[in-house]
Amino acid sequence: MALESATQRPPAGVPAIEIQGVSRRFVSPQGKVVPALRDFNLTVRQGEFCAIVGPTGCGKSTTLGLITGLGRPSSGTVRVWGRPVEGIDPRIGFVFQTDAVFPWRNVLDNVTAGPIYRGEERKKAHARAMDWVRRVGLAGFEHHYPHQLSGGMRKRVALAQTFINEPQLLLMDEPFSALDVQTRAVMQDELLTLWGSHGGCVVFVTHDIDEAIALADRVIVLTAGPATVKAVYEIDLPRPRKVADARYLPRFVELSHRIWDDLRSEVRI
Repeated sequence: MALESATQRPPAGVPAIEIQGVSRRFVSPQGKVVPALRDFNLTVRQGEFCAIVGPTGCGKSTTLGLITGLGRPSSGTVRVWGRPVEGIDPRIGFVFQTDAVFPWRNVLDNVTAGPIYRGEERKKAHARAMDWVRRVGLAGFEHHYPHQLSGGMRKRVALAQTFINEPQLLLMDEPFSALDVQTRAVMQDELLTLWGSHGGCVVFVTHDIDEAIALADRVIVLTAGPATVKAVYEIDLPRPRKVADARYLPRFVELSHRIWDDLRSEVRI
């Protein structure tokens, strides 16, 4: 399949992601078949912020890999914007748990790299990168290298690297788990601001129930591996949303207790 244009808009009324009856199995180095997902079904609407929570090793990251095309289902179908996933779609952005910045490039060159790789004229890419460096709060640090930045600042670089490519679907695999509590709250608010201004769809994998509730429109609870969807929660907290404020709402506390009740038995498994 030919790669889609990064600027091509998805068809109206079509879900961003449809995962139907998917199973995914791996073969271990010892030759044993290991199931990661079983009878997995999930639909994500366009423009939605969807969080996925589940026990360690249950298949959350495997799910993201199927959406990007980095992995293939053993059975079932995965569709993005109505089309089966075949190859890498430039309209999809991915933010990993660890920083995917180039240590030999300064902040500005890190953010500029994506557009230039996609064929954008260097002067235009540079100007857009300067704007994104400012938008993520790194003005004045354009010429610093990753080793000169804190963990939170490097995560800001990673967000700018991703958002400058204008992804219509953003996948995030525990991107803030290594940050301290204060920096994590700041980055969560930053993400909501960027998503709110940019639009698109977000699928956010996390172990943290409170983080999932504070950010998402819906929270998907997975079973212990091999994972399937155990429960889906609509997060009816008002937007625009500030993470620190949302945590004190009675509805937030109620949702946190309900999701933990669903997840507790799976964690014990």
